[in-house]
Amino acid sequence: MSTKYKFRNEEGLYFVSTAIVYWIDVFTRKIYKDLVIESLKYCIKEKGLVVYAYVIMSNHIHLILSKENTKNTFSDILRDFKKYTAMQIIKSIKENPQESRKEWLLWMFEKAGKQNGNNTLYQFWKQDNHPIELRSEMIEQKLNYIHQNPVEAGWVVEAHEYYYSSARNYTNLDNVLKITSIYDGLEI
Repeated sequence: MSTKYKFRNEEGLYFVSTAIVYWIDVFTRKIYKDLVIESLKYCIKEKGLVVYAYVIMSNHIHLILSKENTKNTFSDILRDFKKYTAMQIIKSIKENPQESRKEWLLWMFEKAGKQNGNNTLYQFWKQDNHPIELRSEMIEQKLNYIHQNPVEAGWVVEAHEYYYSSARNYTNLDNVLKITSIYDGLEI
């Protein structure tokens, strides 16, 4: 694993990307995106995570985040977030009678799990998070990158039209997750 992508400064501001194994399009269903949102809410409230921007794409997520001064490290928070969301999404896949891809999805997650000795059965997320500590001149570029993802994918014309993105927060529209503004630190 590359040493380029590590959380080196626990007080830093980071751009983080994490993807589903084999880039499987799981987040095409609202129920799975909502599980990610609920877990982010928990990490904000209980673990000191501060989210400034996010987008949930079909097979990956991007975040700009920092953390309050807590005993939890970035690595601990993201490990717990990924472990919990993986368990909950796999459980939901198993229990969802409308999930037409159930057998295939579970087979793929099991296949990935067998390739990683740290797993007992399934692997949902890729192991890396690709954290990049942001310098001030990088913040606006990464914020725009996150918000333009659904536009570039052809899902929406304007970034604020995509419901699972903080672009809505920055344009004062209702959203599923309250975040902290990168500009003034206030919750939006």
